[in-house]
Order: sequence, then structure tokens, then C-alpha cells
Amino acid sequence: MPRLTLIGYRGTGKSTVAAALARQIGCAWRDADAVLEEKVGSSIARLVRERGEPFFRDEESAVLARLLAEFDGVLATGGGVVLKPDNRDLLRAHGRPIIWLTASADVIRSRLASDPSTGDRRPALAGNDPLAEVAPALAAREQFYRQCADVTFDTGALDVETIVARIVAWLDEHGHGERAPA
Repeated sequence: MPRLTLIGYRGTGKSTVAAALARQIGCAWRDADAVLEEKVGSSIARLVRERGEPFFRDEESAVLARLLAEFDGVLATGGGVVLKPDNRDLLRAHGRPIIWLTASADVIRSRLASDPSTGDRRPALAGNDPLAEVAPALAAREQFYRQCADVTFDTGALDVETIVARIVAWLDEHGHGERAPA
């Protein structure tokens, strides 16, 4: 079964694309944020409020390491997983191919604003409204996404089916379509 990892900022469609892609290629998928929330027994927003971002990032790293070691399928990571150098190293060593999903700040803000779970599940990490921090966070993280990514797909103007078809074509073209589990 192929294993691939989706990275990108929150609201770029990682979970939605992961589910559709897994169906298309016939494998399981996991959302690392959902696995983390299950592990700690609370939402990420609550975890950050109660224990702080450093604690959250440590838990995020532990979940990433476990999933990369034990899971074969499509993995949707948390948007900030690339912030830690050790996570970037883990991704490059064990998460390939790595697909970076992008969208403009305006598209992301619109998606986050229309998602009723944003307030409960997506914490403002810079102490601001999660919508206000989109552009600066995108700018700060771009270099880290770029360091990890094998390929980039902009999800801003295309539907999920088109994105999935393009990813599958890229996987086939680059010899990842029939890849055995790592």
C-alpha cells in the first residue's frame, strides 16, 4: 500500500484530500490532529489553552513519530508540524512522498471562517484571532514546507476530485503508484 504524507497550513484541505485520495488508491488514511486529540482526550485548542503551545508541539511530534513508524497509508499532518527541525527530518526520512497542499491566505481565511469547528479545534497560536494570523504564519512556515515537499498542489481553485486526480497522476509518473509499504 502506498504511503504518502500531506503537509500544509490549516484549511488547505489536507484531511479532505487525504480521505478522498485514500479511497481512490485503496488504502487507509489518518489525520494526525485527530489522532493527537484522541490521545490527549481534548481538542487541540483546549490543549494549547490549558498546557501551552510547547506541550502541544511535543505531543504533535510524538504522534508524528508514531504514525510514521506504524502507519502505511495517507497521512494528513497538522499545519505546524514542520516548525520543529526534528519533525522535518522525520518527514523527509519516513514520510515520502511528501505532498504540500497550498492555498492563498484569502482562500484559507474564507475556509476557516466558514468552518464551524474553527473556534473549537483551531487555536490562535500567536494570541490573535486564527483568521488574523493566517498571512504571517503562511509566510513564516513557507520555507519549512518547501524544505520537506516533493511536490506542491494549490487547492485554492480546484475541487477535491481534480486535486486527487492530479496527485494520483503525479504518484504514477514518479513511481509511487505501486509502492510497497515502507
